[in-house]
Amino acid sequence: MGRRLRVLDAGLGDGAQALRLARAGHQVTGLESDPARLAALDAALAEEPEGIRARFRTRAGGGQDTGAHFLPGTFDLVLGHDVLGRSRDPDSTLAGLARVLDTGGLLSLVLPNVAARAMRPGLAGDWADARAALEAEPGESDRFLRLEALTSFLARIGVPMDRWYGVGALAVGDPAAPAEALEVEERACRMDPYRGVAESLHLFGVRG
Repeated sequence: MGRRLRVLDAGLGDGAQALRLARAGHQVTGLESDPARLAALDAALAEEPEGIRARFRTRAGGGQDTGAHFLPGTFDLVLGHDVLGRSRDPDSTLAGLARVLDTGGLLSLVLPNVAARAMRPGLAGDWADARAALEAEPGESDRFLRLEALTSFLARIGVPMDRWYGVGALAVGDPAAPAEALEVEERACRMDPYRGVAESLHLFGVRG
């Protein structure tokens, strides 16, 4: 990122990701539907230097509410990390995120890998949960969140898939993992078949 970007983080969570981008000099807008999280982030933001506060603004709402806040083409980078899996209407949420991307803008999505839900409990020896995951009837949102369906939908809304990776193919959420483990994890998450059975997926689309 060699220039200052206009960034939308839809689903701020604790705001750590958005704050890193603001500290790096980018203009960041955060959407968050949880009032408690929004209040906590506003309190944390008050402790930041004035320059960072000036580059960071928050709005109450979710990805499906972008039309109420922003014009089409407002952002260069839109982050929808752990947003679609929690949305009651993931297709409307995704369309809302794509709508505010400028031409050439990047859409970054992180979502649960619904096609591999039995993997983690199976590897952990939790056979009851693994069986339940295998036998569960997929809901409408599960069908939408499959890689093939998302690839098709992104193409239809003008943000075709550029590339995708796995997240948590081998090392899942272990901040104490040694450097070698992280290196192997990064390689696995770029390769088939490992990325296809990772805990989560990281997708990138580009606005045409």
